Amino acid sequence: MLQPNGRIEAKLVELNIVLEAAPKPSGNYVPYTMVSPLIYLSGVTPKANGVLKYKGKIGQDLTKEEGYQAARQCIINQLGTLRSALGDLDRIVSIVKLEGFLNVGSDFHELPYVLNGASDLLVEVFGSAGVHARSAIGVASLPGGAAVEVELIVRYE
Repeated sequence: MLQPNGRIEAKLVELNIVLEAAPKPSGNYVPYTMVSPLIYLSGVTPKANGVLKYKGKIGQDLTKEEGYQAARQCIINQLGTLRSALGDLDRIVSIVKLEGFLNVGSDFHELPYVLNGASDLLVEVFGSAGVHARSAIGVASLPGGAAVEVELIVRYE
């Protein structure tokens, strides 16, 4: 087993989280843009091993708890992108902003609960540096029928 290289990698090992390579864009865009000291990450869906793990409308096809797990998986994917971009997750100074797009029906209103799957993991991994501003946006559809899509803005050194 590989030994963790830094504090954040050690935390991921402790949480039993294995990062994959940054997801490949599904269109004509890049996974991130760096404008020092910020990195803007494109939206990612809850894929694991290249397969969409959570598909459908939260509150209809999926429970709010499954939506929470979908948001968490999006952050795991974003951490893979950040490691690819920065080389070392310990370079992250703070999570500035999270935007979550949730595939929900018009009668589902527990968007904050679902997006806490992403927020909670960021705080668990980065501590106070993981606390961020955020928006939870309900949408009618997402790419591939995904339940959640998450974008991040991160400050790094």
